[in-house]
Amino acid sequence: MEAKNLAEMYKTPLLEWDAIGAGLGAGVDMVPGSGGPGRHTSWLATINADGSPHVTGVGALWADGCFWFETGRGTRKGRNLARDPRCTISVATHDFDLVVDGEATVVSDPATVAAMAARWAESWPCRVDETGLALTAEFSAPSAGPPPWHVYRLTPRTATAVATVEPGGATRWQF
Repeated sequence: MEAKNLAEMYKTPLLEWDAIGAGLGAGVDMVPGSGGPGRHTSWLATINADGSPHVTGVGALWADGCFWFETGRGTRKGRNLARDPRCTISVATHDFDLVVDGEATVVSDPATVAAMAARWAESWPCRVDETGLALTAEFSAPSAGPPPWHVYRLTPRTATAVATVEPGGATRWQF
């Protein structure tokens, strides 16, 4: 991994990826109704067929060095990713703002789908559907479309973080 200090001119330190990853791994609460300063939204940007951006909120999780999210294949983001897997997820937390660029792929391993379903089920009553390859539940975000919802893994290519607490800093990593 290569790191570049983007705020060197301000004499701020290089941010440590391990600290960013630990912050993400501790959980970024996106539960509807939680409100307040502890609630965060992850934003997924995909590429429309005409090359314009499409940005929408997703319930992303950080695990095993990747962002994970779910959506229906027929949604705009699902169709965009089927055509072009390049995408970005961004999130603002208390300690840092983060943008992760990479490629998203549909997860086709039933054990991985089940493991991610178990993680999401901690805050959303989802379960693996009868195919073993997607999720279902009584409800989801309207932007997810109707079930089944497929699990996607965004493998990072680059990430940029800006510290929002002292001593500050901004760093870009290439993986």
